[in-house]
Amino acid sequence: MGLTNNDIFKKLRVAHKLRDEDIVKICALVDFTVTKSELGAIFRSEKHPKYVECGDQLLRNFLNGLVIHLRGPMPEKPKPQKEVKPKSSPAKKPSFSRKQFTKKKS
Repeated sequence: MGLTNNDIFKKLRVAHKLRDEDIVKICALVDFTVTKSELGAIFRSEKHPKYVECGDQLLRNFLNGLVIHLRGPMPEKPKPQKEVKPKSSPAKKPSFSRKQFTKKKS
């Protein structure tokens, strides 16, 4: 039997010493709203009648918010500047004289 989303969420909550208010703020970093009562239902024992399973969407958004909370927002990537090439003069055709290519008649 593997870990459920609820187990993972509980372990992350304990490991990072997060309270319900902190989790609500972390989810808000990724524009995801969750209430304290929803969190209370998620963190209950599986045998409790008001237990609710943690969905993939909630855990995913919490993890994305936790990354922003711990690392800070991603810096914007600088836009690559177009390389300015100096204008070159048009290629000159090699000048050959006809004398170079004609055979002399003997």
